[in-house]
Amino acid sequence: MIPARVIVAESLKSVAAKVATQIALLKKHNERDKMKSTKITAVPTHIITGFLGVGKTSAILQLLTNKPSNERWAILVNEFGEIGVDGSFFSGQYTEKQGVFIREVPGGCMCCAAGVPMQIALNQLLLQAKPDRLLIEPTGLGHPKEIIKALSAKHYKEALSLQKTVTLVDARNVNNTRYTSHDIFNQQIAIADIVIGNKVDLYQDEDKTRLIDYVKVHGQANADVVFAQQGNIKLSILAGPTTLSLPAASPHRPTKEVMTADLTIPECGFIKAINTGASFNSVGWRFTEEKTFNYAKLKGFFSDVNAERIKAVFITELGVFSYNFTADGLTETALNFTKESRIEIISKQLDDTVEAQLMACIN
Repeated sequence: MIPARVIVAESLKSVAAKVATQIALLKKHNERDKMKSTKITAVPTHIITGFLGVGKTSAILQLLTNKPSNERWAILVNEFGEIGVDGSFFSGQYTEKQGVFIREVPGGCMCCAAGVPMQIALNQLLLQAKPDRLLIEPTGLGHPKEIIKALSAKHYKEALSLQKTVTLVDARNVNNTRYTSHDIFNQQIAIADIVIGNKVDLYQDEDKTRLIDYVKVHGQANADVVFAQQGNIKLSILAGPTTLSLPAASPHRPTKEVMTADLTIPECGFIKAINTGASFNSVGWRFTEEKTFNYAKLKGFFSDVNAERIKAVFITELGVFSYNFTADGLTETALNFTKESRIEIISKQLDDTVEAQLMACIN
């Protein structure tokens, strides 16, 4: 049985040295290329946040459709679950040859449990991609203030130019205390320069007004509220520096996590991981590429599972497909490629029968 989470304790000196090495490489690169165009400096950086299922990944995919062909874009995506699925959503549709570079940081808020892996992943991403633009998608259950603090640190001052912070909100949830009483939901609105009322095609007339009024009370005084359908927003509205100013980030706990997303899958052909936090639970699985899933059985599986949120990428006899389940239903997208099948389920209460149902879908 593979443990849900493997935590290898390290000394503060050891962990700090790893991060310092990455930062030193970034500084060395900039010093070496001071007179060259390859210097990594003032990369426009957009944080695109929002609660579970609001459409953050869809918004970034929409932005990618408007990426100039001569530009290199980097995407740092963070997930609550240990498995990590969003990276496959992006890499299944865009490649590095197209100028799109992707790194994942699964396992919770990127500035809490995964603080050190976040810094390493970001440094590696900048050095490899040398991007013209950086898009960051934190988990819907993450702490956006801490992310902004980390990106505002001295060693990123030259490399990154923090642009307007964007928070996507489903305005229908503003009338639901399950959301409005949640600290992270309110923090996401409080830090936003722009609040995007997403899924506007599903609103009632009063939903727009309700969101505007809520932002006036809980958001920044100068925050803009705009509305969008399926995350279709213009890159131009994101331009300009963020107006939010936060103190330096506090130091993180000196531990290193060996993420389930990085472990070798054992001979049984799959690995499972569980995570808990912010009043939610997640369970996820990774499967070797040799295990193919029955397309029709997967349809039945998704219709039966009771969950807050499901993201998955499966290799089936009909090809590779991504699945995105929210309160508004299930979306299926054909992908060009995936290294392995993955699924992440987030809910208030985990269902012990889900694993058997999932395994029954394997051909």
